[in-house]
Amino acid sequence: MRHNAKKDMSPPELTRRRVLGGIGLALAALPLSQFLACGNDDDAGTGPGDGTPDPGAWATGGTAAMVAASTYPNPFASDAGTCQLTCEATLGPCYAETLERKDISEGHDGLPVRLAFRVVNESCAPIAGASVDIWHAAPEGLYSGEDADPFCTGDDPSATAARWFRGTQTTDADGRVDFDSCFPGWYSSRTIHIHFTVRLNGDAYVTSQLVFDDALDDEIINTQPLYNARGPRDTTNATDNVVSADSAPDYSFQTQRMSDGAMLAWKTLVIRSSLSNASCQVPGGNGGGGPGGPGGPPPGFDGGMPPPRDGGMGPPRDGG
Repeated sequence: MRHNAKKDMSPPELTRRRVLGGIGLALAALPLSQFLACGNDDDAGTGPGDGTPDPGAWATGGTAAMVAASTYPNPFASDAGTCQLTCEATLGPCYAETLERKDISEGHDGLPVRLAFRVVNESCAPIAGASVDIWHAAPEGLYSGEDADPFCTGDDPSATAARWFRGTQTTDADGRVDFDSCFPGWYSSRTIHIHFTVRLNGDAYVTSQLVFDDALDDEIINTQPLYNARGPRDTTNATDNVVSADSAPDYSFQTQRMSDGAMLAWKTLVIRSSLSNASCQVPGGNGGGGPGGPGGPPPGFDGGMPPPRDGGMGPPRDGG
């Protein structure tokens, strides 16, 4: 009696030729549009397939990345409470000629930030027609302007030829102005900060500085392009010589990450209702409102030596 041979039911050997052939057949069955729709590593940090930024990630690319700016909330909508006078801090040596404009970045790269200010008096009444003048360092830690002290620009040609991160605007009926900028960089012996002067009818009512929360500073410096290339900063709010640890909470921006990854930072500035009223000094730091005229060195500033052009140390040491 003949017996039929038992059929081998074990899986066939997966040779390299067989695997590649199967992949080729599978790919051939896909329409071309499937290939064109595929992303790449540049899409990291965006939303699920729709090109929208991940709300949990900070944006890069400067103010051009503020694609949802029209939807940013009014941070002062529920602002209430007492209005404590904003105190003076040193002007610093890095003031220079400015321009009236909202976007002060001049296309510079960095983490995009909308800086929102509301100017009121001691009674919390909004001040219309006030001029708000701001200036701060670039992500690389340099200031701009050919008329700025070389100590501030590091004699860097691109910095001296530019006017980035300087601007002025006039408050509206609600005392509000906005600037579109990039998160400032650090430089040696100063915490990350933004300078401002508020003028009314040509008179300076307050010149001071604002900072950001230390934890936020460290997050950006440690994780964000441009900022993380320079290593950790050497000065925090707790060790700064202008805005001390005690005064930092009163002179810090409130911040919120927007849906497009930009930062919204805001602060109410309280000015005297009359120049005849007494001013105050930021407690704990150098204080000092500057020598009274834009561009002059702050008390104790010795001119110093220009910083290295590689941005390693950065500009001013005394109240810059």
